[in-house]
Order: sequence, then structure tokens, then C-alpha cells
Amino acid sequence: MILFKKTEDLHKWLDDQRKKGKKIGFVPTMGALHEGHLSLIESSSKSNQVTVCSIFVNPTQFNDPKDYERYPVTIEKDIELLENSGCDVLFMPSVVEMYPEGLGLPLHYDLGYLETILEGKFRPGHFQGVCVVVHKLLEKVLPDNLYLGQKDYQQCMVITKLVDLIGLKKKIIINICPTLREPDGLAMSSRNVRLKEDERKKAVAIFQSLSFIRDNLEKGDLSDLKQNANNILAKNGFRTDYIEIAGANNLSLVKEWDGKIKLVAVAAAFLNEVRLIDNMLLN
Repeated sequence: MILFKKTEDLHKWLDDQRKKGKKIGFVPTMGALHEGHLSLIESSSKSNQVTVCSIFVNPTQFNDPKDYERYPVTIEKDIELLENSGCDVLFMPSVVEMYPEGLGLPLHYDLGYLETILEGKFRPGHFQGVCVVVHKLLEKVLPDNLYLGQKDYQQCMVITKLVDLIGLKKKIIINICPTLREPDGLAMSSRNVRLKEDERKKAVAIFQSLSFIRDNLEKGDLSDLKQNANNILAKNGFRTDYIEIAGANNLSLVKEWDGKIKLVAVAAAFLNEVRLIDNMLLN
């Protein structure tokens, strides 16, 4: 595996690979890697001759500076995991390399209602920061295929819209890969390492609440179903930002279900200081 820290060096190497007719797959991450990330690397390796992974903890997508400071950094372990996974290139830029003109957001991306609901509502400015950094990374890597994890369901939709907004829809294929889970159902996440032992046992309640919605879904009013799912979180010590049922194709919130529309249940909740998100396709 080759490690690049400078865009210029990365560009030159990738250009040489393109001239040889090689397809490039890209997995953007913020490090603290786990099996979920490695499954994206594996998916890329199957369909591309070159797989690039980036590790960059992006300061502009944290609306809480303390959350940015506490984000887990495990670089040595990450490098070892990537080497063993068959990743070809690691791009690990500095903040100055990514934001040479400072941390201001010069562009505003028109994300529509996606920026006003769920994560957009509870983390104002978050998706603008995501779009800025992904835009920068896509311009630096110029992949044929982009690999994203379904666990960040709304973010996948935002990045899909971004690729269209910046005119790369016909050049980049977006591959959304299933969420990987621990044996008890908890979605694999970089934030899980921040959970204390007793918190880790309770954390599975977020999976249980989504499973409850899936298993009890019926045509009609969904308010009681959501309330019962919220109660599961509350009984396990969660402080819920949201637990909602939405259209799987557009994330429009659904209060009354016609029995036909494809649905996804989405949740975000704090267990003490750690904020966890998860989702589940329902039908």
C-alpha cells in the first residue's frame, strides 16, 4: 500500500494508473476503521484495479467542537488494517492540505429539504461541511466508483445529490453497501469505541427499537409505533434526538402509511456523551 499526504503526488500516481486503463475505486473515511469500512474496501477491490482510501477527520462537519476533539484517532491500527485488506492507496492529508485558505465554507450546496430534517435539523451546518470535504476529495481522487456505507443513510443521499450538483453524476458510480453489525445487532461505528462497558450493553437498544418498528409495521397511523420505539430507547438511558419513519427513496417523513411506499426507520440518540445513529429498511 502506498501512502500519500500531498494532493500533487496522489494526482501524478493516479494519472499514471488511468493511462494504463485501470479503474479507480474510492472509500472516504474519517479513520478509526472497523469491519464496516473494510467491507467497503473489499467491495471496491472486486470491481476496480486500484482502491483508494482516505483518512481525514473533517473539522467543518462538526457543529460541536468538543465532538471533533473527542473523535477517535487510531492511525497505526488503521494503516495495519488497510494493508491487510488489500487497499492500494491511503490518502491522509493534513487540515492545511485540505483547507489551504482556512476553514471557511466558500460554497453553499443547495441540498433542499435534506438539510432541514433529521441530521440536518439536529446538526445545523453538518451537511455543508460534508459536501465541502467530499467535493474536495472527489476532485483530488477522481474515482470511477465511490463506496459509501448505508449506516449513514441521509449522508448517502446528500452525497448522491452533491455528485449531481457538481456535475459528476455521469462520471462517478455511487455504490451504497449494507450496514455491518456486531453479533448483538449494534451497527459498527467508529464512535462505539467511546462507549464504556455498561453503555455498550445498553447501546443495542437502538437496533432493538428499529427492529420493533420493522416487526410491528402496519398500514395506517404510525405515531404509536414510533412512540413505543422511542420508549425502548428511553428505558435504556438514551436521550433521543429523533426516531422517524421515512420514505426510503427520498427521506420524506411518513405519518400515515398506505401500505405500499418503501420505508426506512432512522434514529439518532445519545447514550450519555456518545451520539449513535442507525437505520433499517422496513419493507
